[in-house]
Amino acid sequence: MPSNTSTAISQHTPTDLFNQKREDWYLEPRIAFDTWLAQQRFRHSSADVYRAQWGLFLDWLNARHKTLLTVDTPTIAHFVAGLSIRKPQRVRYLRLIERVLDHVRAIEFASSNPARFIAQDGEATWRNARNNDPTGFLSVTERAMLVEHLRSPLPDGLSASQRWKTCRDRALIAVFLGAGVKVGEAKNLTVSCISCVEETSFLRVTAAHPAFTRQIRLLPFAACILERWLAERRLRALSGELLFPASPSGRPMHKATVLRAVDTLVEDAGISPSRTQRASPQTLRNSFAASLFDDGADPEEIKRWLGFVQPVSVARLHLAWKCWQVQCAEPSARDSLPDAESTPE
Repeated sequence: MPSNTSTAISQHTPTDLFNQKREDWYLEPRIAFDTWLAQQRFRHSSADVYRAQWGLFLDWLNARHKTLLTVDTPTIAHFVAGLSIRKPQRVRYLRLIERVLDHVRAIEFASSNPARFIAQDGEATWRNARNNDPTGFLSVTERAMLVEHLRSPLPDGLSASQRWKTCRDRALIAVFLGAGVKVGEAKNLTVSCISCVEETSFLRVTAAHPAFTRQIRLLPFAACILERWLAERRLRALSGELLFPASPSGRPMHKATVLRAVDTLVEDAGISPSRTQRASPQTLRNSFAASLFDDGADPEEIKRWLGFVQPVSVARLHLAWKCWQVQCAEPSARDSLPDAESTPE
């Protein structure tokens, strides 16, 4: 005997999005949605998120005596604007609603789907949500202060262990700021990744797919600091091939150790008091890109050195750098800078 669920929902076999009949969505929108979810290959965690999002929307509509048949543009706009989430999550939430209503209304593209009108409205109030945390950079002065500290003599009175670890940490920060590598990439670098061609040093970052392996031209300060670290590493006869080992035995560094090294050296360089945001490895990577932008480097080279796949990623980072400069400028200087909102991507 068929269950109540199976009788409430029309039988279907295709797996296209929301392929139940419109009546199913009007009568039992939760069951219709669950039936579709059961046919997809989503991870359980993802399916739970979608189910929770859909259920919240239905509860919100029910409290306002609305259904999928009567919901209109102002209602959806009010719902999305009231979500306590960041703008990218609002966009995905709205896309979910939009796709449901595309099917439920059985309409053609660009007709009167109320959710679609909201998505196309660049001035809609729901867009007044925070994006991801703003892209952070070091200023030119902060970069200079950090480089000066990295190149400075080591403190007196260090033990042998403290000495090589201090040299290691300085070189580690140097490859973030002077080569733009990521934490995971830095942890996996080996001694053989460094090469020199006609007095120019390069760092090879390997990837699982050969197409994504890249060769980065080290900024001169980073090359000098790495050279000093390699000499110290040879002196201490550290085991293994990792460029930045955690111990004399050659085991890899933990991410937490990397983050502590960044915090310590940024503080020791004297730039922490001037910052409102923590300087992370990503901040240093972004600042490497800023150095290239300042020097007028070819965008194609920047894309290759940072490991970006699409040129638009460089354009977005460049725009973020310009916006950051505007936000951090003094009022008098800010007036002379280009309008960040009008800067093309």
